Amino acid sequence: MQTSNNKINKTASVKNNTGFDNNHPPEPKLIDSCVHCGFCLSTCPSYRVIGKEMDSPRGRIYLMDAINEEEIALNKSTVQHFDSCLGCLACLTTCPSGVEYDKLIAATRHQVTRNYARSFGDTVIRKLIFSLFPYPDRLRILLFPLLVYQKLGLSKFFRATKLLDNISPRLAAMESILPEITFQSFQDNLPDVIPAQGKKRYRVGVILGCVQRLFFSPVNEATVRVLTANGCEVVIPKSQSCCAALPEHQGETEQAKTIAKHMIDSFAGTGADYVIINAAGCGHTLKKYDDILADDSEYKKKAKDFAAKVRDAQEFLVDVGLTAKLFPLSDQSLNVVYQDACHLLHGQKISIQPRQLLKQIPGVSLKEPVDAAICCGSAGVYNMLEPEVAEELGKQKVRNLLSTGADLIASPNPGCSLQIKKHLQENIIDIMHPMELLDYAIRGKKL
Repeated sequence: MQTSNNKINKTASVKNNTGFDNNHPPEPKLIDSCVHCGFCLSTCPSYRVIGKEMDSPRGRIYLMDAINEEEIALNKSTVQHFDSCLGCLACLTTCPSGVEYDKLIAATRHQVTRNYARSFGDTVIRKLIFSLFPYPDRLRILLFPLLVYQKLGLSKFFRATKLLDNISPRLAAMESILPEITFQSFQDNLPDVIPAQGKKRYRVGVILGCVQRLFFSPVNEATVRVLTANGCEVVIPKSQSCCAALPEHQGETEQAKTIAKHMIDSFAGTGADYVIINAAGCGHTLKKYDDILADDSEYKKKAKDFAAKVRDAQEFLVDVGLTAKLFPLSDQSLNVVYQDACHLLHGQKISIQPRQLLKQIPGVSLKEPVDAAICCGSAGVYNMLEPEVAEELGKQKVRNLLSTGADLIASPNPGCSLQIKKHLQENIIDIMHPMELLDYAIRGKKL
């Protein structure tokens, strides 16, 4: 698609009092730090697909400024451009001026949630997502009906006929990434405390996640085995719930604060030296708890202390070093392509560490895809709310991964894994979390 004019025609917009409120609007100082150089355009996934200036970081900053100045309104035509942002943070990596776009889009999304009345259909789908996904106990109730649904072949039927696409593209998008439900999904095999193997080096807490603990429980189990094999005593508070990433990324202010406080309370008194997370999006939010709870006098200090302990599992293992011996995963050389999750690469600046770990596994040859830094289109719940853009990005990502000729894809985030698996279609190639590969290598288990 061709790009539109690089400047927004503010004078053509009608002055309207419907705008941002005084509760942390996008800061003018941060807005003014953008010099509109355009470096962000080539790395912005929504701009690359949609091709419109207002669907780029620079364009959205124009809109934020104009709404702050009450020159345009917070309405359907402006909100659609904020909604199109994946929040992948690629612009942070690219921007030569150091514009803190992450803070700007976060503030804007909270403003949108409070001050913009969405359509009935949009409201219903969002209520469904935010009433279910952050709550593992609610999701668990749906496991058996979903298992029956899949066993009866209804999932294959709807995907083959595309009936849901005609009824609701968003529901079709949700159904298309539904992972396979197995009897393992119903199990909770991890005790509260797991001792270290050999000499104890650290006591670490492990966050199970909401979607992760139900649909990717083998990843959590592998993570615990890797940690204990490398001298860590693991504590897992069963009271923990969601990390708050989903509501925080979509501007659900109070829900995000409540969930964050619950997480902090769950780990209070555990004596953990570090808090370990194996999902990229969750980790980025956990490290921002001091921002989320900055206005809470009771939790501000607790949030800062908690966030300081949070480490991505791969980041942690590189920092402390592996002590367990690693064995080959295959009798032959194994070509692995690592999929950079946006909230690891751009949000947490973690890129080298996962590659360092994978290279330590005997026989692993690491392949690099083109456009490695471009989002796969998952972006939390983005592929459910903006399925058309997500579809194109998913296809691009899979093409780039397959072009490496790799035998296996290593993906450090559950949302990315679901998105990639959807678009692999008939291509027979496994997707595994790096922690699963390390677990196999420690146990001497072949793929």
